[in-house]
Amino acid sequence: MERIVLVGKPNCGKSLLFNQLTGLRQKVANFPGVTVELKTGQFNQFEVVDFPGTYSLHSLSKDEEIAVEKLNLAVDDHETKLVVCVLDAARLERSLVFALQVQALARRNNKAVVFVLNMIDEVERYGLQIDADALQAELGAPVYALSAKTLQGVSEFKNALPELVAQTTVPDALTIQLGEQTKFIERARQLNAAYGIRSDVVLKNQNRIDRFLLNNVLGGVAFLGIMFFLFQSIFTWAQPLMDGTEAAIGWIASTVTGWLGAGMAADFLNDAIFGGVGAFLVFVPQIMVLTLIIGILEDSGYLARAALICHKPLSLFGLSGRSFIPYLSGHACAIPAIMAARTIESPRKRLITMLTIPLMSCSARLPVYALLVAVLIPSDATFLGVFDLQGAAFFGLYFFGIVMALVVSTLMNLFTRKRHELNDMPFILELPSYRLPHWKPLLQRVLNSGVQFIKRAAPVIFIVSLCLWTLGYFPQGAGLEHSLLGKIGHFIEPIFEPLGLDWRYGVAIMMSFLAREVFVGALGTMFGMSGAEENIAGLAAQIQADGLSLGAGIGLLLFYVVALQCVATVAMLRAETGKSRIAWGLYVGYGVLAYCIAALAAHII
Repeated sequence: MERIVLVGKPNCGKSLLFNQLTGLRQKVANFPGVTVELKTGQFNQFEVVDFPGTYSLHSLSKDEEIAVEKLNLAVDDHETKLVVCVLDAARLERSLVFALQVQALARRNNKAVVFVLNMIDEVERYGLQIDADALQAELGAPVYALSAKTLQGVSEFKNALPELVAQTTVPDALTIQLGEQTKFIERARQLNAAYGIRSDVVLKNQNRIDRFLLNNVLGGVAFLGIMFFLFQSIFTWAQPLMDGTEAAIGWIASTVTGWLGAGMAADFLNDAIFGGVGAFLVFVPQIMVLTLIIGILEDSGYLARAALICHKPLSLFGLSGRSFIPYLSGHACAIPAIMAARTIESPRKRLITMLTIPLMSCSARLPVYALLVAVLIPSDATFLGVFDLQGAAFFGLYFFGIVMALVVSTLMNLFTRKRHELNDMPFILELPSYRLPHWKPLLQRVLNSGVQFIKRAAPVIFIVSLCLWTLGYFPQGAGLEHSLLGKIGHFIEPIFEPLGLDWRYGVAIMMSFLAREVFVGALGTMFGMSGAEENIAGLAAQIQADGLSLGAGIGLLLFYVVALQCVATVAMLRAETGKSRIAWGLYVGYGVLAYCIAALAAHII
């Protein structure tokens, strides 16, 4: 199939134009370990490939290196017939540096080039115009002025595309050769001076808003309000969707198992498939809500400002200003937070952020915290005679997780800084213009985030669920205590004795690897109590009567703050880093650290 390649710098409206050309006929390809995504779609009989936004063919990061490498291969491919360079009409100079490099690359490979002067509506809103015909003569290639947002000029461009693809390569007016970086910058500056609009016109309205949003006092208040909105959207407003998903999975499970009747097949579907794999599907709405809110912040231009506000304090711990949102959203769920770390420009800081996100106390830990806090602290106890002691304990657990994340990120930064200092990306930030979000591509991005999550995490979760279910089910009818999993629990009991725990807690900890909240139900089964998730107070009373010591209880709480007891998070880390050893190494590392902290607490307290 003949191919059209779409390129441009970030924030030039390229993806919106791609969406207008291809509609819903799109696919996304990821490269593990980086944030590079190639989107492909179909326009008439042509394949359209949307490359990630890049500032230069001289890459500064691993992400840009891969993007440039794939672009070189695409332009060299005989299937590629046309290269479309998208220019930001309001910021012409920055767009032209990369566009001129691409034009030289296309000429070297004997490929036709066409320039799209996008966001022409913004230029006209300032009461200005750009002479597209004169710019076309200077570049020696067709130039189409349009607005992918308002659709101004889009239909004309669509109608012209087939003819542009079919034409033979038109000699351009460019005399600069690839590698002459300084000359590309000089030529872009000349063309912008002749045809572009003045930057002070563009910055006038932007600076007026920035004086408020980047103000030391008012900007901080606005930042906290926006972050509170983000947190509420993930933690609270996604809950009805999550409850609906959980109810739908439960209904499907009861319907299917009802058809099968009692037996091993029904137990397998109910516990391993719907109970194991189905449990992680509950998080899909949360991921999609997070993607929607972050997309709105990104498209509007605020996300770059938030990164700027947070960069200085977070850089003390080896993090980036962009690490704040992943850390914040990690208190709802680590999985969407790890995906949100894609916005971090430095590969090293992105990796440090992803590896420390699991230390944020996610919502799945809440049932564990609620149970153990109820066991250890009376409901009427107060702190300093004013504050509820159980509430203070919850705050302490969340605060401990944040402190641990900052400590671990500092250590990771110290050990990796020298090795990666030369290859690390500096904190370079372009403050884009304030714009209203483009809803159609944003909603498609939201849908893609849910689909990509399922594709990446489902296989790993299915394998682990199958293994745990098999161990807990056989010998058939023996009960959990006498199952293979129970026997393993008795076998590993000496491992948990230093923590002041017996085999029942060991089995519950093992089973909670599927999801931390499974700990409550598994422990309820160990104590002969069904429906423990809905009767935490009753289970807490049984545990108290059984004699769980204060040190062992606090140690167990701290264990769940630190330990990476979540197979979905491990699967997401493996998908994002592209390396199994990193994901499973982190699981083992946090497990050992959590064990040592719990053992220390059990012996000291």
